[in-house]
Amino acid sequence: MTERALTRRALIAGAGTAALAAPAVASLSGMIDLGLPGGPSLRPTTPDFPGKSGMIVQRIRPPLLEAPMAVFREGTITPNAQHFVRWNWAMPTEVKAGAHRVAVGGAVGKPVSLTLDQIAAAGEQLSIVAVNQCAGNGRGLSQPRVTGTQWGNGAMACAKWTGVRLRDVLALAGDIAPQARRVRFAGLDVPLTDGAPQFIKSVPMDIALRDDVLVAWAMNDEPLSILHGFPLRIVVPGWFSTYWVKMLSTIEVLTGEDESHYMAETYRFPTAPVAPGDKDFPTVPITAMPPRSFITSHADGDTVALGEPVTLEGFAFGGDCGVERVDLVGKGWEIPCELGPQEHGPYAFRRWRLTLPQVAGDLAEIGVRAANTKGAVQPDALVWNPSGYARNVIERITLRAS
Repeated sequence: MTERALTRRALIAGAGTAALAAPAVASLSGMIDLGLPGGPSLRPTTPDFPGKSGMIVQRIRPPLLEAPMAVFREGTITPNAQHFVRWNWAMPTEVKAGAHRVAVGGAVGKPVSLTLDQIAAAGEQLSIVAVNQCAGNGRGLSQPRVTGTQWGNGAMACAKWTGVRLRDVLALAGDIAPQARRVRFAGLDVPLTDGAPQFIKSVPMDIALRDDVLVAWAMNDEPLSILHGFPLRIVVPGWFSTYWVKMLSTIEVLTGEDESHYMAETYRFPTAPVAPGDKDFPTVPITAMPPRSFITSHADGDTVALGEPVTLEGFAFGGDCGVERVDLVGKGWEIPCELGPQEHGPYAFRRWRLTLPQVAGDLAEIGVRAANTKGAVQPDALVWNPSGYARNVIERITLRAS
């Protein structure tokens, strides 16, 4: 038996049934302050969900779990136990791998219903390290306040994803119609209220056929947990996680535009700057991520030693491409940071480091600014939008000298 077959068996056929047990409520409920300027800022860190530890609980049903920023202080791969969780609708609490099928249809030559083994055998197995980030990450920091889940900056993670190319799965359904324009995905999650729209998303054909867009079954070399979409999910490196549909059940090739709710009516932002209260402005779908960067060695308000050197560290990511540069910026000054290796490819977190030889006083309103290889640079001021999407303003902290 080949090594590849063993891997498939371990990650797909051997997965059996995944079930979500009830969250375990700790005896003492911890709280964390997200520092949100526009509303209540305290969040509980219990109950603990299966496979999770120390997460910030934004909602229990369906689960919304955020990672504390301390998770990102070291390394570039986020542990599965601290990877954020986002569901729009209720997901099944049990999925039987042997019975699961993925229907591939629409504008294809021969619609098919595929087992997990058939999907795993569709083409070359590969792994890609990529940032998974909610489109609303950091929304709770918007001023003025916007609607939606009031995330801090922990609705993001970086993981190794393993699966097969989406285009190889599509090939099992025969020729794609020449007029095909988009590929749409749906999962097993269902609306909590009657008449509410199903969560379905689509990407353009050129994105669907990319070398690195996956139908994935593993995350950091472990089978996907039920919280992260067991048994299969879509992975679109460089794009926001709204397109990374979990518990994949259908793949549909479209010949026209996608007029479904979560494409045509939401997960969109303005084509030009708007102000609070503006209405009837044109919008476009959220797609690729912009660059972002963070200081993780210190938190806002920390004390540093006066007259002594201080080393600042953190990470950056380029969004839909690699990181080109990271600068420490203050009030009217900037210093280039030392970039660590891009060891996991262009879609991953990349560490940075900078040592200041002597602290002369308070380091007020300092932050880091990333630029990616396509020339996109983080802005100094927030580009506000009514949903708080695609936040990538420079995040600033103040360190007190003592």
